[in-house]
Amino acid sequence: MRRPVAVLVGPMGSGKSTIGSALAARCGVGFTDTDHEIEERSGRRIPEIFAVDGEGVFRRLEAEVVAEVVTTHDGVVSLGGGAVMTQAVRDALAGHVVVYLQIGSDTGFARVASSDRPLLADPDPAARYAELLALREPTYRDVSTIVVDAGRPPRVVVDEIVERLPCRAETSDEVVPNPARSEQE
Repeated sequence: MRRPVAVLVGPMGSGKSTIGSALAARCGVGFTDTDHEIEERSGRRIPEIFAVDGEGVFRRLEAEVVAEVVTTHDGVVSLGGGAVMTQAVRDALAGHVVVYLQIGSDTGFARVASSDRPLLADPDPAARYAELLALREPTYRDVSTIVVDAGRPPRVVVDEIVERLPCRAETSDEVVPNPARSEQE
């Protein structure tokens, strides 16, 4: 079984895709976004799945994709914002390095305000975002092994994760030491 270098969780707008791809490049590994995988496999965009099939069907599909990806991908994986609210996803994350990209409600909402996120289709999307964050935050913390402040520039966030996470060499399972950490030791 392969294991991801890290699995990124956090609310929409926390930068999971941006941070994930930058972290993967820094570690010399691949990057997989489970939302993208769901869209590829279903041939539909996530808002369409929500609209036609409902959130329950989407969450079952998401759980299947996450369970597969965390056992077959050895790079960096990012999960959709609500994925951790499904017990099957939490079970699949057990034993993995899970990084919670923590962000404040105002900053996170500002990053997604003009998007077509199905869960923000609400008369007051900022209030809905804050409500979802408050509901999900304890679960993000429960599943995570590393928590970082994602309200900073991506490079700074990646630097902090790399300081706390040894990266594997691209061609082997060998751990690549972090030069900054080696200098501090």
